[in-house]
Amino acid sequence: MKKILFTLLAVTVAFYSCDDDDENTGNLTLDISGLSNLGDGYLYEGWVIVDGSPVSTGTFSVNDEGVLSATSFEMDAAMLAAATTFVLSIEPSPDTDASPSATKILGGDFSGTSASASIMHAAAFGTGFSGVTGGYILATPTTTVDTDEASGVWFLDNSSGSPAIGLTNLPDLSNQTGWTYEGWAVMGGTPVSTGTFNTAAGFDDNATTTSFKGDDGDGPAFPGEDFIQNAPTGMTFPTDLKGATIVVSIEPVPDNSTSPFVLKPLAGEVPAALANHTFQTMDNIASSTYPSGTVTR
Repeated sequence: MKKILFTLLAVTVAFYSCDDDDENTGNLTLDISGLSNLGDGYLYEGWVIVDGSPVSTGTFSVNDEGVLSATSFEMDAAMLAAATTFVLSIEPSPDTDASPSATKILGGDFSGTSASASIMHAAAFGTGFSGVTGGYILATPTTTVDTDEASGVWFLDNSSGSPAIGLTNLPDLSNQTGWTYEGWAVMGGTPVSTGTFNTAAGFDDNATTTSFKGDDGDGPAFPGEDFIQNAPTGMTFPTDLKGATIVVSIEPVPDNSTSPFVLKPLAGEVPAALANHTFQTMDNIASSTYPSGTVTR
């Protein structure tokens, strides 16, 4: 009889212990689309802000089809209930820092049991880039000949007769340490970078190197590139950019990809009839490339 009573007592204690565990554990569920595969060395990490401090909800990867490796994360129920904001960052893997990186891609404030996560939240970019406009010209200012003008693209506007900013209403990312802009020319399906930059005025980070440029200086003080030499394997420079697609993307820092990131404010195909040195506008495609979703607690 004594053995039976001890057995019943043990079962009862275990039962209540499990109930306590269930009461102390909550689940955060992510329903987010539009995220891209980060490749090796990086993961997405969720965070909730509790009393002004970030608390990790866990990491996950995303495959080429945009499917998250995990969508439900267990955490302390009381802490989850007290959370005011959800933030999604991009983190190195392995990661020795217990705090979020500066590369925050989504944010959303909880209202009841859910939060709508977007890049427009103040914890991420604080803007949707919907007001960004701009374009480029075809020109090769780093060569001394005029027979290769269609082999260079520069994000400047010469419509007034003098070079001016070609990308207007582009937020300055100089203080957004986790992100930078990058220009691209997608030729025959292959993206080739024109360089990274934080503002629409001034040289990009390729200006002080020969890169693909010719040998006649760095060109004008605007983002851009001449595809003249040092062509990637399988390509031939000089080339003709007519029919190529010109893209301006927002890239994470650091970045391990040779392709444009999922955030693309501007893009457009170079018209076959575009005259050299003639300003060509691009399409704002920002809203169609944004990741977004709902976070439920």
